[in-house]
Amino acid sequence: MIDPHSTVTAVAEQIRTGQVSPVEVAELYLDRIARLDGAVNAIVWLDEDAVRAAAARAADAVVRGEPLGPLHGVPIPIKDLHSCAGQPNTMSSLAIDERIGTESDPDVAALLDAGAIPLGRSNSPEFGALTVSENLRHGVTRNPWRLDLTSGGSSGGASAAVAAGFAPAAHASDGGGSIRVPASVTGLVGLKPSRGRVRALVRGWEHSTTEGAITRTVADTALLLDVMSGFDPLSWYNAPAPERPFSAEVGADPGRLRVGLLLDAPTGMPVDDACREAALTVARVLEAAGHEVVPVQPYLFDADTFRAFAEVVISASTWALPLDDPAKVDGYIARRRGVAETVHAGQYAAVAARLQLETRRVVAQWGRDFDVLLTPTTAIVAPPVGLVRDEANTVPETPRLTELRMVSFTAFCNVSGLPAITLPAHRTDDGIPVGAQLVGGPFGEARLLRLASQVEAALPLAGAHPADEDLLVPARR
Repeated sequence: MIDPHSTVTAVAEQIRTGQVSPVEVAELYLDRIARLDGAVNAIVWLDEDAVRAAAARAADAVVRGEPLGPLHGVPIPIKDLHSCAGQPNTMSSLAIDERIGTESDPDVAALLDAGAIPLGRSNSPEFGALTVSENLRHGVTRNPWRLDLTSGGSSGGASAAVAAGFAPAAHASDGGGSIRVPASVTGLVGLKPSRGRVRALVRGWEHSTTEGAITRTVADTALLLDVMSGFDPLSWYNAPAPERPFSAEVGADPGRLRVGLLLDAPTGMPVDDACREAALTVARVLEAAGHEVVPVQPYLFDADTFRAFAEVVISASTWALPLDDPAKVDGYIARRRGVAETVHAGQYAAVAARLQLETRRVVAQWGRDFDVLLTPTTAIVAPPVGLVRDEANTVPETPRLTELRMVSFTAFCNVSGLPAITLPAHRTDDGIPVGAQLVGGPFGEARLLRLASQVEAALPLAGAHPADEDLLVPARR
């Protein structure tokens, strides 16, 4: 039978074979959310009646012997930046009125078409523009491993929900590290797919955002990538189709690879010893498996170009959002909207062109200098709740140093469109998870999944989770 920390693969298989009913599964997670989410605040909107009705329909389909999708009856929370029919999408902002939507975004629709049951909405920062899931509308999401620490962002509600056992996996998205950062600080697996791999209505932040999932295992990540990816004839562009399902890559031989090891942050920010150790742990595993691991110092965008991406592109994208009451946005969002109004269209076009040109130089290193790049996922261990948002609002005109350390190793993957995955690799002395990141070449998810599953098999951290009693105590520091 399943338990709250079962994998998606296990839950789906037991539903498919009749070992457990979708109704039992839904009740398990609804009960845990009701009892344990008060302090965590991962799920910020939930229609329990709708979940129970969907679970009952899923159970009937099993009994009748109907064809079942790969996620049939599996409850999955939807990130509060994406539309799902039957749910509101306020983008975690007071500036957007709550209204129930009638259409789902393509990535969410893919989950529903595969049989998943939407288990409410997971918290996010306002419009996804912060590395912690804290906002004026829904409040603060906390890390289930220690409630005074952040669960990351922007998919911090997703990571907290999976780590706490409120769902077997969670829908997520990533514009600068928003899948990998929260997965890293909660001891989970998070893949940022290649540009154009997962279906989307609009690819935001100058085509740097992408959708995906946060899971417990590499196998679950591959399964959800199979479900959410696919050819979209209506899109401007699509990633090349894989040679075979991504799930078939898990456990497959990756061959002997040249792995570049980068321990210094491309931003020049300091890197915590625990974050370095996470990457070094994976390096030792890879060397033991026969791969060549060598230190590298790759080119990962000009500093001025990257600052322009953060200031011009993200600010303009924030300004373009359809708001019901702009006066209700948080201070740091108001500042971004103000910045956007000082930049003319020609300046935006110049930044967009620089991003494309420099991406060619970045991507050329894969296959030439190394096959895969290994880094810490973040340059800092999970910071305290409140710190990142306070920095954004208190000193909006200066660099937000804690946030910059959180995305120092991740954001270049979004701008370049490269796939990247974080794996649980280390724990601090007081038990806080720390991840390591593998970055693949263009459209190289298959190779990444082979390599990641090899690493996962050699490390003892996959599947670990915080104790339930830790979710009930107040913040300790």
